[in-house]
Amino acid sequence: MSTIRVESLRHVYSANTPFEKVAIDNIDLTIGHGELVAIIGHTGSGKSTFIQHLNALLQPSSGTVFVDDADINADKISRRDVKRKVGLVFQYPEYQLFEETVYKDIAFGPENMKLSKEEVDQRVREAARFVGVDEELFESSPLELSGGQKRRVAIAGVIAMRPGVLILDEPTAGLDPAGCRQILDNICRYREESGSTVIIVSHNMDDVARIAERVIVFNEGGIAMDGSPNQIFCQPRKLMDMGLNVPHSSLIALELEKLGFPVSCPCYTPQQLKAAILAEKEAGIC
Repeated sequence: MSTIRVESLRHVYSANTPFEKVAIDNIDLTIGHGELVAIIGHTGSGKSTFIQHLNALLQPSSGTVFVDDADINADKISRRDVKRKVGLVFQYPEYQLFEETVYKDIAFGPENMKLSKEEVDQRVREAARFVGVDEELFESSPLELSGGQKRRVAIAGVIAMRPGVLILDEPTAGLDPAGCRQILDNICRYREESGSTVIIVSHNMDDVARIAERVIVFNEGGIAMDGSPNQIFCQPRKLMDMGLNVPHSSLIALELEKLGFPVSCPCYTPQQLKAAILAEKEAGIC
C-alpha cells in the first residue's frame, strides 16, 4: 500500500508558446492507504493529466508529487522506481497487448523487474486469478480474445507488478454492461485482497456511485468537489452545471421532483431510489 500526496501541482502544455494551456493548476490532495477513489470530470477538466503525474509519466511545471513521502521526481532513479509502486492502466489498454501469448503479456512487467522465473510465474497466476483470466487461455494469442478478455489481460499485466497504487483510466470504456460489471467487481476484489489503493477515472456515474468510497470532481484544471459519494451525488444540479452526467437514479429523482413527487436524498443508486419512493408512499406523499 502507498500514500499519495500532491502539493501545489501545476502543469502547462506548450509553455511560452501561442498554444500554451494550463491543464491543472494548484492541486493539493492526499490519497491514503487502501482508498478506493473515483475521479470524475468533463473532457478537458484535467483529470487525465493529473493521474499521469502520479507515476511520473508527466513531470510538473511546478509543485511536488510524493509517494510514501518520497518526491517521485527528485531524480531519474526516483522516476523509474515509482512506476513499480504506482501502476497505470490507460484507456483501451488492450491496444497495448503485443506478446505472442496471454502468459507472456502478463509476465512482461515482472520479468523486467528481474524476478526469478518462479516468482514471475506466481505473479502471473495470481494476477490472472484477480481479474478472472482462466489459465486455459495462457497459451492463446491475445488477439484471439474478446474485448472484455483483452481488457482483463491488460489489467493483469499491471497487477502482476504488485503496485501499491493501481490507477485505471476508463477501465470499462467500450464494454457491454455485463463486461463492465465483471471488470469492476474484479478490481474491487483485487483491492480487498491486496489492500492496494485504487484510483479509477470514469465518465460512468452509475459505476462510480456503485463502487467508490470517495469521489473527486475535477473542473477547469482544479478540484471542484471532494467527498463521499453521498456528499457528491446529493448535489446533482451542481454536477450538471459543470457539464457532468449524474447517476440514472439521480435523474429519475429530479424528474419525480418536477412532477411534484420529491424524494429525499440520497437517491443515486437504484436501491436508494426504491427505498425513498417506498418511504414517500408509506407517508402518503405519492
